[in-house]
Amino acid sequence: MEIGSGPLRIQVVSDGRVGMENQALGLAEAVARLKPAEINVKRVRWRRAFDWLPVGLKSPGMLDPAGDAPFPADGQPWPDLWIATGRATLPLSLAARRLGDGHTFVVQTQDPRIDPAGFDLIVAPAHDGLTAPNVVSITGSPHRITPGALAAAAPAFADRLDALSRPRVAVLIGGRSKAFDLTEDHALALADRIEAAVRAVGGTLLLTFSRRTPALARAAITTRLSDLPGWIWDGTGPNPMFAFLETADHILVTEDSANMAAEAASTGKPVHILPMIARKAPGKFARLHADLAERGAARPFDGVLETWTYQPLAETDRAARVILKRMGRL
Repeated sequence: MEIGSGPLRIQVVSDGRVGMENQALGLAEAVARLKPAEINVKRVRWRRAFDWLPVGLKSPGMLDPAGDAPFPADGQPWPDLWIATGRATLPLSLAARRLGDGHTFVVQTQDPRIDPAGFDLIVAPAHDGLTAPNVVSITGSPHRITPGALAAAAPAFADRLDALSRPRVAVLIGGRSKAFDLTEDHALALADRIEAAVRAVGGTLLLTFSRRTPALARAAITTRLSDLPGWIWDGTGPNPMFAFLETADHILVTEDSANMAAEAASTGKPVHILPMIARKAPGKFARLHADLAERGAARPFDGVLETWTYQPLAETDRAARVILKRMGRL
């Protein structure tokens, strides 16, 4: 692949959802930490009438014009590296590899559930079980959590966090998904266990909710834990999650989110997995948690805030090195 000697031109493509975009953006930022790069973010969406179509039947003309144009205008250079994530980007990634005329290296995150040969490289969670010569398997998904990012986020919240006593317990609550549920009763049971554990160590609570957390569960947990010292973020103002992870001594994560578990394990701090109500066999989540346990990062929450150490995960950085090697830039 012929690539110039200047800064890499990296294009990140997603449907704009934060969880999706952060995978591709986190991977792009990891590449940029290794090689000088310029990162351009594109958010795309399909016209409602065409969104349901299979990947192979979609064409760029079906895109919603309210989104970003994913391809360069006539006469403009193609990116050196295209990193995309999510179902919405699949037809565009396939087209970029074809239209880029051998210049653009196309990377897709997650299992695309179509022939891997359509991409130059796929960065997929190991728990998905995808194998092919151009697949890099990592624990969890790519993300933006790094020691530097966490340290940089902390000062903005110092007035709320510095006075809190230790141990500080960060709790990341997810919600309803295809595999798990969080009912009001289960939320109250989790809150009781969390409260008992925090009080037992004389600690403070740092709690955030997911967009998927049901309103009743959110309200139940907030009410039950509101007497604990600390901070329950209500969703207003800047998101303190990075600062929470930076200052925490323990991290509790509900088992429904592979992203949150992998992000928490990148801190090197004890990660305790909170049980949810299973709606089907846990499958890939069980495989991820077993992987994290084997690495010494995570354990099922047993009600005790036990401390242990391990080598922080740096899977996004590892995937970035593979990308640059495949591009001939490392």
